[in-house]
Amino acid sequence: MSDLLQVRVTGVLVENNSILLVKQNVSSDRKWSLPGGRVEQGETLEEAIVREIEEETGLAVSVSKLLYLCDKPDASPSLLHITFLLERTGGELRLPSNEFDRNPISDVAMVPIHDLVAYGFSETFMTIVQNGFPELGSYKGLKSSIGL
Repeated sequence: MSDLLQVRVTGVLVENNSILLVKQNVSSDRKWSLPGGRVEQGETLEEAIVREIEEETGLAVSVSKLLYLCDKPDASPSLLHITFLLERTGGELRLPSNEFDRNPISDVAMVPIHDLVAYGFSETFMTIVQNGFPELGSYKGLKSSIGL
């Protein structure tokens, strides 16, 4: 199974110049991330991101736009990373149960976009968000090219 490609969906929800983030161990440099996760067998990409957002944050969302497709070939197994722009349709922010998570989420927050660097995100990613996701809907190559 280790030679298969994994598919991960990530959601970007922006409201009132703030972006939805979850706190979990991403790396030694970053403890906050965009919510999302792996696509499960039999799920569409849309079903996966809607499920992940509800599980991780308590919010009900719909997919607004495809933002970016990226590769992470150094992951094991290699990863196709798909990021969607989302719209909130309901729900209330809450912590997940973390019942089955090996990397539990310890906080969920709407964070001002201009504070993204303080939350461990790159200047590149913060600028992309501030500029309204230029080149949305495109293949961006390595995930690092969008600053993630």
